[in-house]
Amino acid sequence: MTAVDATEAGPGRVRATRSAFALLGSLQVTLIFTLAAVAVPLPEIGRRFGLAREELILLSASYGLAFAGLLLFGGRLADRYGGRRTLLAGLLLFGAASVAAPLAPGYPPLLAARFAQGAGAALVAPAAMTVLRTLFPAPPAYRRAMATWGGLSVLGATAGNLLSGVISALLSWRWAFAAPLAVTVLALPLAPRLLPADGPQARDTSDTHHARRPRLDLPGALLATAGIVAVSYGLVLTDAHPWTSAHVMGPLLAGGALLAVFPVVERRTTDPLLPPGFLRDARRALGLVATALTAAGTSTVFVLFSLHLQQERGWSALSASAAFVPFAVVLVVCGRLAGRLVAWRGPGAVTGGGLAAGAAGLGLLALTGFDAGIPYGYGVLPGLVLLPAGAAAAFAGAAVLATDRVPAARTGLAGGVHNTAMEVGPTLVLALLLATGGDRASLAVAAGLFALAVPLLRLARS
Repeated sequence: MTAVDATEAGPGRVRATRSAFALLGSLQVTLIFTLAAVAVPLPEIGRRFGLAREELILLSASYGLAFAGLLLFGGRLADRYGGRRTLLAGLLLFGAASVAAPLAPGYPPLLAARFAQGAGAALVAPAAMTVLRTLFPAPPAYRRAMATWGGLSVLGATAGNLLSGVISALLSWRWAFAAPLAVTVLALPLAPRLLPADGPQARDTSDTHHARRPRLDLPGALLATAGIVAVSYGLVLTDAHPWTSAHVMGPLLAGGALLAVFPVVERRTTDPLLPPGFLRDARRALGLVATALTAAGTSTVFVLFSLHLQQERGWSALSASAAFVPFAVVLVVCGRLAGRLVAWRGPGAVTGGGLAAGAAGLGLLALTGFDAGIPYGYGVLPGLVLLPAGAAAAFAGAAVLATDRVPAARTGLAGGVHNTAMEVGPTLVLALLLATGGDRASLAVAAGLFALAVPLLRLARS
């Protein structure tokens, strides 16, 4: 199948392009769904295997650590070997790990399976965005596709939080892996049929370093992966240890040192994994910041209110999951509208408006959401409606900003960087917010960060 702009093709080609987009979008939702799927049943897993708190923390974070740490390298593989090849390889690994995880007889096999799932996801996510660029080669069509793509990750996270509560209440934690496995089984035979074959890899003729197929840059990949994993792990451990403890400071300092060496090595590399000038584009940098902030804000709300509703209001896990159904509905509806808004008003304006609405939603939740004396419908629900409306717009616009004007030869890189912001942002910001010492304060600070980012996005309105 030769990919063409769906707007310039006949009905048959339009259907084929839409089917390919639907497959890629389903995979992106599934990857993020899998990240959130064990959050609610984590206590059940702990009781089943007799796990200590630190073991639970590592199990909860293992998928995200591998996912975030390997995304840049996954993007390089997609740019070097082609999007469809890399996607299929990632799906095979992701699927095999999704079989091993529910069958795990103990903690070590389950932990290894979660790490392997994350590694497979780190191949699939940037590869899917590379294929997306092939499906929509015309810039206007690609921008519309990316505006829709931007909201898929938070939709996956929402679905993961909702369904994991249902699964843990009605079935077993092992069934949390059923959806990822089912999607993988369906996608493996469909991908070769629906997705365009990898042709000659695109060359970035504007950069002499990319006049040929880029090298793997293994030193850069090792530094980036180890640095991101170490820093993320240190931040995750702040849930159980003080910031000044060796448990936290050791990984943070080690990861920080590795990431400090990374740009030095990259400047001396012929084909750097992350070219030094890639993040200097103001639009791209602002898009990545907005992506990280929005992902962090929504993740913080899920964590804090899942705990608040169960611990302070006495709700069951199933009821706490149901409380986020309005969030999911608003997210889906506004996500469908956001793409049109981006085409009409531009990605910078839509991202800024989304962050402003998100700031208002976070502010409402900080003011009234944690007061158990105020009913859910008055204290929590308004914020859970306003926040996803803003998040849908912010994600749509930010995805376009982060990937727009990227040469075809670096589409995998752009996908890796964008998804890294999506994964690392919540870990970093959530740890910082929780360090404020209170739920209200955490959301108030998050609202302030959203609001501060709004005027900066004027720089991206070009």
